[in-house]
Amino acid sequence: MQTNHRGVLTAFIVATFLTACGQTEKASNENATTVEHLFVGGLLFDGSGSAPYVGDIGVSDQNIVFVGDAAEANVTSPDTIDATGMWVAPGFIDAHSHAELDPDYGRDALPYLHQGITTVVLGTDGDGTSNVADRLQRWRTNGIGTNGILYVGHGYIRRQVMGDENRAPTTDEMTAMQGLIRKGMDEGAFGLSTGLFYVPGTYASTDEVIELAKVAAEYSGAIYDTHDRDLGAVYQGVGYDESVKEGIRIMEESGLRGIFSHFNLQGAHNYGRADVGAGYINAARERGVDVWAAQHPYTATQSNLRSYTIPDWAAAGGQEGMVARLDDADLAAEIEASTNAMLQIRGGADKILFVDTDPSLNGKTLGEVARELESSPALAVQQILRSGNKGVMNLELYDDDNTRVLAAEAWMMTCTDGRTPRPDQPITHPRTFGAFAKKMRMFVFENELYAPEFIIRGYSGLAADFFNLSNRGYLREGYVADITVLDPTQYRDKATFESPRELTEGVIHVSVNGTFAIRDSAATGSLAGLPLTRP
Repeated sequence: MQTNHRGVLTAFIVATFLTACGQTEKASNENATTVEHLFVGGLLFDGSGSAPYVGDIGVSDQNIVFVGDAAEANVTSPDTIDATGMWVAPGFIDAHSHAELDPDYGRDALPYLHQGITTVVLGTDGDGTSNVADRLQRWRTNGIGTNGILYVGHGYIRRQVMGDENRAPTTDEMTAMQGLIRKGMDEGAFGLSTGLFYVPGTYASTDEVIELAKVAAEYSGAIYDTHDRDLGAVYQGVGYDESVKEGIRIMEESGLRGIFSHFNLQGAHNYGRADVGAGYINAARERGVDVWAAQHPYTATQSNLRSYTIPDWAAAGGQEGMVARLDDADLAAEIEASTNAMLQIRGGADKILFVDTDPSLNGKTLGEVARELESSPALAVQQILRSGNKGVMNLELYDDDNTRVLAAEAWMMTCTDGRTPRPDQPITHPRTFGAFAKKMRMFVFENELYAPEFIIRGYSGLAADFFNLSNRGYLREGYVADITVLDPTQYRDKATFESPRELTEGVIHVSVNGTFAIRDSAATGSLAGLPLTRP
């Protein structure tokens, strides 16, 4: 019997090949890394402002554990998400927000998550409670949709100690306010916020704020967040220029790092002057002041009727003090004259739109309400305020060109400045639902003014650097898995002033602390956010 050497050799080669393949596969499997979630094939914007690149992101145990080429590194997952054609970015940080994370209607933070926002900064405009630990514990107990950061607020503590008095504090009152700031900072606040435009913060001198800010500055890395005294539309105010200088002076003399809230110029007389405000900040930074800013891309503001239409002195002493002045014929006439001047600066009564739970007012302009009352706008204001303050928007107060110029600055972050509306408040500012997407649309998709990696850096890494979030804001191994995946062909703000509650479209996935808050464009209801304390 002859031996078929060719057949034996072939069988040997095949057997050897199969054995080698089995050994290779065994070795390959032994060297494989398995992660909980794996995003593959997306265009990665790492938060640094560097050019994006195609890559994969692995997530396990709340953290990013892999960034690179998963196939080459033999990284696998039982949950692989195809991100081909998508932009993968660090979760966005809302640097100045009024998100309502405490009540049931706002806890899920859906208007923010659907923009790609995973962290919101609260206690702004001087409103932050000194009872920081209590609020953080409520968040831990009840759950929140995004991560939350808190300031202790100057307006809050001043009201606790002094009410709405229009005067300087006594020595004992100053000591009491300093104690409340220390309490908030000890409990994890990131810094001190002021609303020098608002009662009662507006009654404080610059020196008062500096002395209080010095207390916050005793804590490493603490921040001064300011809604400055006059953005340009304050009747008999200090003016925009002096207001910005005051904010910088407070930062410089207290030693706090600082951020100007929703930094922009108000009023037609300030159109085209963005370079002036930017110049003040750049000059301060050159001499070592650590000053930054945030912006939203809308021309309308949202606040309250009292602040927009009557002078500060008329509101001293709270509602009772204000009504007493309205009952005084001479003072009421003086207030009326001031209101007329204030409305002129703000574009007239038809530019003041009510966004309030009062159904008789909500969605109407002040001009419309005045005509219904057969009254002048100024006297209608007095009649309305007798029953309490009301929420309003001021339409067309900002200039798009100013916003564009300021967006180019390397220190400019982004914010919504948006408050989650109550269910019984159908009219609200669309910025709550669309600020980040609108900015991207205006400056990247429609006009191609700025590179997307530059804008996304302002949304993520830049803000994380400012808030000293050492393990967030970047797509890096070891960082917390706050991740936004969006479709650039679909990422658009849908909210308008006519339909302000429309959620942003185009965010496909959002991971908050490694848990999907949005998956395949749908909210999961996970409430995976965490209360963040000062590093």
